[in-house]
Order: sequence, then structure tokens, then C-alpha cells
Amino acid sequence: MPASVPLSNGQLTHQAVSDYWGNGFVFPITVFSEAETARLRDELEEIEGSWREADLPLPLNMYKRVNAHVVMPSVARIALDPRVLDVVQGVLGPDILLWSAELFIKEPRTTQVVGMHQDLTYWGMGETPDQLTAWIALSPATVESGCMDFVKGSHKNPILPHNDTFSDNNLLSRGQEVAVDVAEEDKTHIELRPGQMSLHHGLTIHGSGPNVSNDRRIGLAIRYLNPNAQQKIADRDYAMLARGSDKVGNFIQIPAPTELFSADALNLHAQIRLDQAKAMAQGASKNLQLYGSEASAKA
Repeated sequence: MPASVPLSNGQLTHQAVSDYWGNGFVFPITVFSEAETARLRDELEEIEGSWREADLPLPLNMYKRVNAHVVMPSVARIALDPRVLDVVQGVLGPDILLWSAELFIKEPRTTQVVGMHQDLTYWGMGETPDQLTAWIALSPATVESGCMDFVKGSHKNPILPHNDTFSDNNLLSRGQEVAVDVAEEDKTHIELRPGQMSLHHGLTIHGSGPNVSNDRRIGLAIRYLNPNAQQKIADRDYAMLARGSDKVGNFIQIPAPTELFSADALNLHAQIRLDQAKAMAQGASKNLQLYGSEASAKA
């Protein structure tokens, strides 16, 4: 694995920020120790064991894959951790909104993949630079376990045409894939140790292969915004204030959860899903129930 990106007082150096804007990504960045990350993984897997058969309105996997930060305090805690925000601030500036957090889990010896795509295609925010994704590894992310692959410099493209495959083998809601051929030699393998993260731009073409290892591949994808970002498709959208202030007001501010799957948090989660569906389903080739079936919630 490559050496960790050096930080200056916990923040990205000028060189690392330049690399981000030049390549469309930067990695690996160490934010948590492996011991702390092991505890975070244990906490997640304890939730999975305790709540998998619980009487929730939706299957547990739905809440892990869609806006987990709204109903799971541990996810919000990671996303709002000052060590993570210190790094994110180098790209987005001192005012940061937390827009979404999703657990991407590939079980060992499984064939599920994430098709090569651009995130901003489905966010309803256009081609704004006021966003990024921080992807934090809670278990080893290697080529064998299905780490992400990025296409260097692809964020300099506009939003490209995508095809909806609706494949059960694709972890994305529509099985979406960019409608261009991506050569293997154009991919950068984003290998991460537990506790490390990558940052990538929403126009960067990326995806990941199957997990042929003997361990789960667990990643937390956290989407951050500068308050200047704007929802252009859905009638309203939501975010948590993570750092600084929001003087623009493009997003309805929501609180971090204080307990697992509280009634208020579940109701808020349902409202956000309903409101965001208009943006997430734009241009779908057939009727799309946003993560509305067991199949689309596979982790």
C-alpha cells in the first residue's frame, strides 16, 4: 500500500490539496488508529447483530445504505469527528455541511461490485465543486477485497451519460454505470488500511470490483458540502452543520441522532428519503423506488 499522505497539524498540506484538484482524489489519509477503527467496526457489527431482526419500518440494510447518519449515532460521530473535518476543510473551506453517509459493505467471497460512475450524476446539484466524498475504511480495502478504483483527472469532464443496468450485482441504486469504456490501465487502485480514508470529487469516475478475500470489506462513504452547494432538482434537501456556519440556507438543517433508530429519527429519515427521491430518480429508465426493496439494500 502507498505511504499515508502527510498532514500538517492534522490538515492537508498545499501539495495534497493541489493533488486533489489535479487528480480528482487524494489518498491514503490516516485519521483513526487501527485499534480505534477496530472498536468502530465492533460497534457497527454489534448493531448489525442486535437490530437485524428488529421491528424497524425498513430492513436494517436500508438504514445502513441510505443516510445512516440520520438514525445511527456512531455513523454521525465518525462523520463529525474533528480529525476528519480538519482534512475535509482543506478542500471545502471552514464551513462544512454533512449531506449523507452510507455504509458500503461487501461480504467475503461475493461478486457484488460498484459500477464505474460519477456521483454528481444523481445528486441533483449539477456540476458543483462545492462537494466531496470522504471514504473511510473500517476493514482492509485492497484489490482483493474490492477497493475503489479512480480514474485520474476524470473530474475535469462534465457529467457524462450513464446507463442504468438495475443489476442485482451492483450496489448502486440503479446499477448505474458511465457510458464510456474505462481501460484497466486508467484505474488507480485506492487501497486503504483500516482507519485511512480517501477524498474524491463528485465528477471523478470511480467504481469497485468484487470481494474475493476472506474478510468483509467495510467502508463508510461520507458526502460533505460547502453551503454554496444547491439542490436543483428536488424541492428541498437536508444537511447537518458539521463545522463553521451556514449563511446561505440552501439546506434544511437537521440534528445528529442521540440514540439508535429513535422514532423521531426514523420519521426524519423517511421524510428525507421521500424528498431526495426526486433528484436520485431523475432520468431513470424505469420507475425507481429509491432503495425501496430488499434487493437494492444489499450491503
